Amino acid sequence: MSGSLVFCDFDGTIIQEEIFVELLRRFAPEASERVLPEIYALRRTLRDGLREILGTIPSRCWPAMETYVQENAHLREGFAEFLADLPGLGWSLLVVTGGFARMAELVLASLASRILAVHGLEAGTDGPFLRVWSSWEDGRELVAKAKIFAHYAPDRAICIGDSVTDLELARTCPRVFARDRLADYLDQENRPYLPFRNFHEIGRVLAAGDPG
Repeated sequence: MSGSLVFCDFDGTIIQEEIFVELLRRFAPEASERVLPEIYALRRTLRDGLREILGTIPSRCWPAMETYVQENAHLREGFAEFLADLPGLGWSLLVVTGGFARMAELVLASLASRILAVHGLEAGTDGPFLRVWSSWEDGRELVAKAKIFAHYAPDRAICIGDSVTDLELARTCPRVFARDRLADYLDQENRPYLPFRNFHEIGRVLAAGDPG
């Protein structure tokens, strides 16, 4: 597939909250306290670290996790307008989340018709503890966003993100909008990016010309 594609993170990007991390800390506090700092310091892989944390969460917690997300997730300013404007600017948007695809789908249900696809973690609740997987797993990540990028092979692309799950994609994508931890990582690697606070800012850049 080709075209002009926006690869956009969900937690901390489309929504204001790092809701996936909040779920980890709320439902797996001990494992999260031990493992998350190692992931953020890039000493543990996302694949192994997240699987260790998520594997401690009882499957019976899943309905409560869905409820928590629905009650506590808030769209970042300008996202709905940004999404509505994209087709007129020649772009399509994919949600690429390092968290649960289901949680993104719940929050974005009213906007689903404007989103090309949602890619993220899948969860199985048929055993005593959560079982997680994705179609995009590699040796380091449960959801390898750079692998998704390669699958779509866009003619033009931008990526939008905020944290460690976006780092490999940001190293691949020709134009990056970054905030928070992702901006810090890119600063450390002397990689170019455009900072953003809301989607109005990103929309103005796209409307001004080709950022790809």
